[in-house]
This record gives sequence, structure tokens and C-alpha cells, in this order.
Amino acid sequence: MRPSAVLPVALLTAGLAGCGVSDAEPEPTPGSSSVPASAAPAPESRNEFAGLAALALDRRYAALYTLESGGSSREIVASVAEDGAWRVDIPGGALGGTAGVTVIRVPAGLYQCTLSTPATPVSPTCVRVAERGDKVPRRYDPRVQRLFRQWLPVFTDRKAPLAVSAVQPLAGVKGSCYAVDSVMATTDQPVDVGIYCYSADGLLTGARVDFGLLKLVRQVAGPKTLQLPGPEVAGEPMGLTAPDPVPRLVAPS
Repeated sequence: MRPSAVLPVALLTAGLAGCGVSDAEPEPTPGSSSVPASAAPAPESRNEFAGLAALALDRRYAALYTLESGGSSREIVASVAEDGAWRVDIPGGALGGTAGVTVIRVPAGLYQCTLSTPATPVSPTCVRVAERGDKVPRRYDPRVQRLFRQWLPVFTDRKAPLAVSAVQPLAGVKGSCYAVDSVMATTDQPVDVGIYCYSADGLLTGARVDFGLLKLVRQVAGPKTLQLPGPEVAGEPMGLTAPDPVPRLVAPS
């Protein structure tokens, strides 16, 4: 990868130790809506939220987040380049949490790449998962990357079947927060329902959905472009479930 694609991540991770992160709020029960029962949808909230989502579509940044889930915390790095390419690094995002994964969109397509972490150092390689569009096939989808790009066109569409209401900011999160729910009685929801928070200039500052609580730690300017972190290879992308354990050979007595 060129230096322009590496520098923002290095700047972000270098400053993590000096940044305090608030304790996470209790997480919603998986599979349930994260929208407070007392939140009443309002047209003005829907318009405000759509406006912030529109700003987010044009926002270029590299940002470090924490994701609290299941009693543990992971560091998520999201980058959107000036040319529209984007990348999200998700430690523990594949193989039952035993492997890190990068989801990256470049002009050639949407890719899943192995992510090197201190716990699982690897030489990154990439597999194309979509020729067109920004959706990762469900069987390979770590879901976290959805929060940054995938739902923005839905959020900006005032005809989308969403109920939106302004709510109090999540603890430790700056910006304006909105509870987002679906008005469709279906298991195939148009977005991940929950609470989404944005700064006045369209940066995602936090989110609470059924798979965790995301909080912004710090952000810098986005790179000019992004490239795949490793060579493209043929083969199957990493799945979500842990691989079957390798049988241990027992020497004959």
C-alpha cells in the first residue's frame, strides 16, 4: 500500500493510548430493536437525520473507534478517501472472532482482506466479494462496515420505511443522536435499527446496534486514495464461523 493509505491509520493508532474512552452502556439484547420505547418519530427529526447522512456521504476521513460487544472491546479503523474508496478494519471479524478482516471498496470492486493483528500476525491477501455494489454477501458479512457507508443512501431517502426520532446522546459520544427503526414488519430490515450519532459536519461519532456499541476515539483527514493492503488471490473469502478443530493425532502405544 502507498504511504497515503497507511499514514492515517498509523496516526490514529499511535494516539490511542492517550485517549480516554468512557465505559460502554449496557448493550441491547441481540435481535431486539435498540430504539427506546419512549422515542416518538417526528418529521423534523427525519429531515435532520437525512441532512446529516447526506453530509456523511461527502465526508472524507480516517477515524479510530472502539466497539464494545459481549463484554470485550475492539479497535475499529474506518477510512474514506478523497476518490471515494473506503476501508474498514475489523479485528475478530471472521472465523468466529479468531481472525481479523478488512472490508475495502476500490474502483475494481469490493474486497475482503485478511487483517494482521498482534494476536494473529499475517501477510494480508484479498479476495473479491462483489463486482458491483457495496454489499458483502451475508455469509461473509462482519456487519460493522455497514455503519459507515452502506446505510447512508437509505438514511438520505426520505421515502425509505424508517421511523426516526431525536434522542439523548449516548454516554461518551458527542454530536446529535437519532433512534432509527423500521416500519416494516419483516425480518429483512432495510437497515440495522438502533441509535446513530453524527457530528454537525457528518462524521459518525457513535452507534448502538444489536451487535455492539461503537464510539469515536479520534479522527484525522482522509487519504487521497486507498489501495488493497495485499495482493488479490483466488479462493473463498473467510466466513463468520470458527473452523472445525483439527483432529489431534495420537501416537500408537
